[in-house]
Amino acid sequence: MKPLEIDLYKELKKYFGFNQFKGLQEGVVNSIISGQNTFVIMPTGGGKSLCYQLPALVLDGTAIVVSPLIALMKNQVDAIRSLSSEIGVAHVLNSSLTKTEVTQVKKDITSGLTKLLYVAPESLTKDEYVQFLREINISFVAIDEAHCISEWGHDFRPEYRNLRQIIKQLGTNIPIIGLTATATPKVQEDILKNLEIPDANIFKASFNRPNLYYEIRPKTKNVESDIIRFIKQNSGKSGVIYCLSRKKVEEITHVLQVNGISAVAYHAGLDAKTRAKHQDMFLMEDVDVVVATIAFGMGIDKPDVRFVIHHDIPKSLESYYQETGRAGRDGGEGHCLAFYSYKDVEKLEKFMSGKPVAEQEIGFALLQEVVAFAETSMSRRKFLLHYFGEEFDEVDGDGADMDDNIRNPKTKVEAKDDVVKLLTIIQDTKQVYKAKEVVFTLIGKVNALIKAHKADLQPLFGSGKDKDEKYWMALLRQVLVQGYLLKEIETYGVIRLSEKGKQFLQQPVSFLMTEDHDFSDSDDDTIVTQSKSNTVTDEALRAMLLDLRKKVAKKLGVPPFVVFQEPSIEDMALKYPITIEELGNIHGVGEGKAKKYGQDFIALIAKYVDENDIVRPDDLIVKSTGANSALKLFIIQSIDRKLALTDIAKAKGLDMDALLKELEQIVYSGTKLNIKYWVDDILDEDQQEEIHDYFMESESDKISLALDEFDGDFDTEELRLMRIQFISDVAN
Repeated sequence: MKPLEIDLYKELKKYFGFNQFKGLQEGVVNSIISGQNTFVIMPTGGGKSLCYQLPALVLDGTAIVVSPLIALMKNQVDAIRSLSSEIGVAHVLNSSLTKTEVTQVKKDITSGLTKLLYVAPESLTKDEYVQFLREINISFVAIDEAHCISEWGHDFRPEYRNLRQIIKQLGTNIPIIGLTATATPKVQEDILKNLEIPDANIFKASFNRPNLYYEIRPKTKNVESDIIRFIKQNSGKSGVIYCLSRKKVEEITHVLQVNGISAVAYHAGLDAKTRAKHQDMFLMEDVDVVVATIAFGMGIDKPDVRFVIHHDIPKSLESYYQETGRAGRDGGEGHCLAFYSYKDVEKLEKFMSGKPVAEQEIGFALLQEVVAFAETSMSRRKFLLHYFGEEFDEVDGDGADMDDNIRNPKTKVEAKDDVVKLLTIIQDTKQVYKAKEVVFTLIGKVNALIKAHKADLQPLFGSGKDKDEKYWMALLRQVLVQGYLLKEIETYGVIRLSEKGKQFLQQPVSFLMTEDHDFSDSDDDTIVTQSKSNTVTDEALRAMLLDLRKKVAKKLGVPPFVVFQEPSIEDMALKYPITIEELGNIHGVGEGKAKKYGQDFIALIAKYVDENDIVRPDDLIVKSTGANSALKLFIIQSIDRKLALTDIAKAKGLDMDALLKELEQIVYSGTKLNIKYWVDDILDEDQQEEIHDYFMESESDKISLALDEFDGDFDTEELRLMRIQFISDVAN
């Protein structure tokens, strides 16, 4: 079929339901249909897949699509099959298939039914597959995620570098299509050279995603609290949180779940079935958040991800760009928030130190760009686009104000003299120190290495002690980023002067240091995780809250202790909660109770805070995970299954008193517990009614008072069980 005979718009409408192509798609499709080598650089969300899927569907023969991830292939195959009445229109050929399935795939290809065949690069090295593919009509070979070819790419895969040789074995003159969502000029050059397609038609879309907001925050010890606060402020929106390790993924997922956020984990340590299930839950909006390692998201087409959080800073700006690119693919809001601490960078450097020198060199260079991006005070969008070889006008460009540096410009201070001091120290100590020793020499602090080199005896020792360690470390990193210093690769971490640095010493020029970009771990931003026993309760507010409690109880026809217990009122008068979420973290108040009774209380507190100019403690008290929450969950689930309380206690090594304490905590914080099945065995209906009526009319829920009232008719355990049932029925 000649290219001119194909009505592309008709085919586009038929298969994809679109009337128009997006961006560069039409040019790419025409290039592929006319049998030319093609290279497509198109950001995540730009519609890359359609560029090769449409030509594959309309051309004779089968298109081979090389893809790095099984999950990604499955996703794409499902999407293609949904466009056609024939299930065999698209297939996967990889190690996950059984022999029977492989036979079916081959049969569908031979009969001309299969238009797209997705393969992993490893599958193409198998002789039996190569032999088979040589005998069929291949329309073209598309290499998705082509940056995997380049050592300078963020996701280098050695087996990708052999693809050119494999394609040659499949036949001559097969058109090659390379596609990537991220590629610096260096990576682009590497891909074209490796695939031997210097003549390829190159289509490069703009890397600017004007709807994405870029923000970097310092990573404090309470980063989990910051993340929870951010998610709760964006309640009901879909988001992805990236972590570097599987362990951290599990930890963060658990913390989110305990704090009432619907989240699932995704990493390579989970079995394929669980990963697929979690991915589907996210796509189908059964959960709001996926916490993942970078294994998640390559090619996941969810258009309405509203935020992407990096718990750990990524290893390269390509990774950062690709991962943040999962947000706002529908053109809507997309918040990209990364938590940054230089300690994380040092950890990544340590991981690299065991690798071959050439690999380390690339790794360090990529990492240095990430540091520069995190610590820069210029437009983050301009910085990012410049990295990808694209110019951007930070005043009038599309999305110019969509980053934290532009919205909140940082104060800069002249640091020319301090830079001279820093560079002189490095020069005079013979350029043998790492960053830490350089800073120690400046502030006059001695360690073994400084003593060994006798730096403490030099006149410059302590010449910068008017500033602290944090200041000098921040300046050193900014000077490094500006290219005045070099970090030695072979002698891991040693700082040297660059040519630019030597010139600076001869002829110092202005150096504006960003004053408040200090990303070292600090505790200034810590969040109160428990009430301090020495903090004084606001007695005026406490009296007002007790009065309100009485009114609410009267209106509802229940005793005041049913609404909130006294310790909860005291905690409110200490922490001033002004939202339902904050109230849910007050002692003895769970989410359920906060929603049921909280509105009047937070309104009163908010008004009081406003009228009296109260400075509230940090707003959010994050619930921690751990054995305690696991125990509560076990108890609640066991009671739902109507297990004997004695068996529940025994299973957890508790005595009855300890179990009753746990049950009391659960119901007083607002969770329903139906222990009637157990109470019915101990007390008859009349006895239950008698105790119920007592609590209903009593001013207090104290067991000692109830024991006096009933004068030996019931024991402590019976009364406590009835009180638990009463609170559950009446309060929750």
